[in-house]
Amino acid sequence: MGNPTNPGPKIVTGEAGYVLEDVPHLSDYIPELPTYPNPLQDNPSYSVVKQYFVNVDDSVAQPIVVQKNSPRGTHFQRAGPHQKVYFESEEVYACIVTCGGLCPGLNTVIREIVCGLYHMYGVHKVLGVEGGYRGFYARNTVTLTPKIVNDIHKRGGTILGTSRGGHDTSKIVDSIQDRGINQEIRRRGLKVAVAGIPKTIDNDIPVIDKSFGFDTAVEEAQRAINAAHVEAESIENGIGVVKLMGRHSVSCLNKEITYVVCHLLQVKRFSGCCVFVRLNLYYQISATLASRDVDCCLIPESPFYLEGADGLFEFIDKRLKENGHMVIVIAEGAGQELLSESTSNMNQQDASGNKLLMDVGLWLSQNIKEHFTKCRKISINLKYIDPTYMIRASSCSDMSTHPLHMPFRCKAGYTLHMAFNADIFIHSM
Repeated sequence: MGNPTNPGPKIVTGEAGYVLEDVPHLSDYIPELPTYPNPLQDNPSYSVVKQYFVNVDDSVAQPIVVQKNSPRGTHFQRAGPHQKVYFESEEVYACIVTCGGLCPGLNTVIREIVCGLYHMYGVHKVLGVEGGYRGFYARNTVTLTPKIVNDIHKRGGTILGTSRGGHDTSKIVDSIQDRGINQEIRRRGLKVAVAGIPKTIDNDIPVIDKSFGFDTAVEEAQRAINAAHVEAESIENGIGVVKLMGRHSVSCLNKEITYVVCHLLQVKRFSGCCVFVRLNLYYQISATLASRDVDCCLIPESPFYLEGADGLFEFIDKRLKENGHMVIVIAEGAGQELLSESTSNMNQQDASGNKLLMDVGLWLSQNIKEHFTKCRKISINLKYIDPTYMIRASSCSDMSTHPLHMPFRCKAGYTLHMAFNADIFIHSM
């Protein structure tokens, strides 16, 4: 067994030299791995794929726009089927597990992987782990076939169930080894390729274009915004509050997002009642811009305050006087520092180690009511909408088959992403 090492960025020399973000390969710690012809070549239904095999040296550049004096660019390995594979289909056991919170498209991912393994690679031993990571050692597995997953893409959620926490690596590997699944952990020197498909409605991963289910989530968020807007504009001094998902995201994007938020606060053409929509970074900005009915968008990356000059209350008062109603979008992670002044559970965490957030939408709604009723003696009508779980339970139907090609190329310890309109994989360890 070779010494497992985590590859990092490496310099690719030449006239067009660049920095390649490499990902692990099983040959890094299992020498002399045999290769086999890709079964897609002999499959009549997919024989045309020969023209589109990915070369081992193919990469995708980032950023796309550069100047002549720009520093050396970064490239990511291109995803897709390869002419040679490192697993024989009849010997492969594949295993699928879904973890964490729900988001649109999970069942679609499961269906595409199962059907792709069966029909493209001839892998007929596919297991589903129930209940998230802890299902590896605490619950039974279920057999997955194209017939079983035939119409699951029409449903929201995940047929395998999910949970937070439970990532006991040693127990998981023991279970994988006992079951004979060919996707394992490098430190044991087993012939295993572990692949991840990032699951986040928030779309808060650097580099990527968007995560699966993002478009569906934005579309569903607009329904909530529209409902709040209808409620607010239909009554005098109407205020609607809608909260969506959204924690703290990438700091390098703060300037861009802060600009958009400030722009929304200043541009008069946004009609509005005071609607608080709980969203996140690109998710919340995309839904806000798509709806065109939002007056104010509050996010964790741009702190706000309630009272005083240029405070939120002053802005709400101004918009109500101008339009008689208002729409505000707020991320669930926004304003948490304001809530901590009156609560004591700021340091609690869920089973996955994520910080438990308090309901900023409800808190803000109550503060708005109290302020305008007691301090400004203005009668307001506030409606509060929380579509979070409705959006998480939505279904979506857009998912490529690239995740199932990568393990056959013996790539491991990576996540698959769509970036720069191409599928790439990024080191995840």
